[in-house]
Amino acid sequence: MLLTPSEKYSPAPVLSLPDRQWPGNTLTQPPRWLSTDLRDGNQALAEPMDSERKRLFWELLLQCGFKEIEVAFPSASQTDFNFVRELIEGNHIPPDVTIQVLTQARSDLIDRTFMALEGAKQATLHLYNATAPLFRRLVFRQSREEIVALAVSATRQIRQRCEDYPATHWTFEYSPETFCFTESDFALEICEAVAAVWQPCSARPMIINLPATVEVNTPNVYADQIEYFCRHFSLRSQVCISVHPHNDRGTGIACAELAMLAGADRVEGCLFGNGERTGNVDLVTLALNLYTQGISPGLDFSNIRQIVETVEQCNQLPVHPRHPYAGELVFTAFSGSHQDAIKKGFSARQLSPLDRWEVPYLPLDPADLGCSYEAVIRINSQSGKSGAAWMIEQNHGLALPRALQQHFSQHVQQQADREGGEMTQAAIWQLFCRLYGLASPLVLLNDYRCQSEGGELLLQGEVSMGERRKTLEGRGKGLLSAAVNALSRAFNITLSIQDYHEHTLGKQSDSRSIAYLHCVLPGGQTHWGVGIDGDVARASLQALLNVLSHCPSLAGK
Repeated sequence: MLLTPSEKYSPAPVLSLPDRQWPGNTLTQPPRWLSTDLRDGNQALAEPMDSERKRLFWELLLQCGFKEIEVAFPSASQTDFNFVRELIEGNHIPPDVTIQVLTQARSDLIDRTFMALEGAKQATLHLYNATAPLFRRLVFRQSREEIVALAVSATRQIRQRCEDYPATHWTFEYSPETFCFTESDFALEICEAVAAVWQPCSARPMIINLPATVEVNTPNVYADQIEYFCRHFSLRSQVCISVHPHNDRGTGIACAELAMLAGADRVEGCLFGNGERTGNVDLVTLALNLYTQGISPGLDFSNIRQIVETVEQCNQLPVHPRHPYAGELVFTAFSGSHQDAIKKGFSARQLSPLDRWEVPYLPLDPADLGCSYEAVIRINSQSGKSGAAWMIEQNHGLALPRALQQHFSQHVQQQADREGGEMTQAAIWQLFCRLYGLASPLVLLNDYRCQSEGGELLLQGEVSMGERRKTLEGRGKGLLSAAVNALSRAFNITLSIQDYHEHTLGKQSDSRSIAYLHCVLPGGQTHWGVGIDGDVARASLQALLNVLSHCPSLAGK
């Protein structure tokens, strides 16, 4: 009888480490970074990069500030071999950058790798062999002793070959591949044996890389394994402990962060997590997570859109629109409650722009990644009053009164529902202008003049409705009360002002002003009018006239 899914899988073993220390630790500095995009990430592509795309990616990694880059598996293909030669012979490697290459524990492949690296000023040679019981039993059919002997023999050959090329400053890296499901005592045993051959010191740097080649357990178990290894490895102070988490369980980021808490010094991965199966750890996310903890990652992702475009071009794989920090929509809120909170956060920052970053739903300032604030709020049928108001404010400088925000958002939502999609900035502005009279006003103020008479203000002016003109005259305690009386006489209608706001559009003395008027029309209906002009009085009068376009009886006047 076939086993059910819950019966057919054996849980991975859990390391017993009751006195673990990593949960109480705090990250205080970034790790050493190694990009494996040009090797591990390249091997994961259906169509591996050619030399031109590899060079483009190489230049991008240098711009981002990587100092260690795994560039190839030179014995695996002629393209990879040639790329290493191109970098060395073309003098494309900056003096402070170390290239790294990978090789299996086979004598012929090791020799081929050294041929590729000839002439390099500094290089890391990365040796690996699989160590887990499953691989020993099914893939290699070798005992623990035979697996150790293979790694030791390859290390001995590599050390000798390094001594044959003294002009290159060599670093040796060893990976017990499948570390995360290798017995902890055996991982220690094989790494001790390899280190005994290499004899790490300042003149012979060594990296021990402990990969989660295939994630088989929760991130806390991986952290326990890293801490156990760091505690028990006899030459811990002489080596750099590196981790290379994959993402099979979707926890690659967590594995890397917890591994750093457990003692890891270095992280290997790819930009945006490219790699075989579900990918490697995402270095962009991991690095930018450090910013949110007040730690500089030592990598430059300040032009994230250009980085995304280059990676997509080289990998021919899209970056998901909701990818942390880098996705097209990652800083975008459609939900009304989210938009309201974000808008309030930005309003608070205008009062105290030098304060620490505190904006709801935005753990990182989009500007730090070279992103504008335009994409932070976008509008669809799920959006509330703050979303449309935010876009109007950001793009046109209008600080809408709260009641007007509510009125306008209802119309925005209705239009978004009718059209069944997202509304663009242009569509929102066009709707605003059409609703509140800024586009083709029905009644246009041509001229006006005011003077005080007997403690009141006398307003006289002229308006036009297409080809028709009307004279206005009215008295009141102020400009707007005089205008209401004048309009009542000219159009034989009764209206009253319920709310009024004004502000300048800019900080210059010659900036234009905007006025918002909320009026009660005949029959009890209310509506808003908006006016913009260099003269605040004229803006207020036009706003009042713009309300009239919503009065049903005006059409016949």
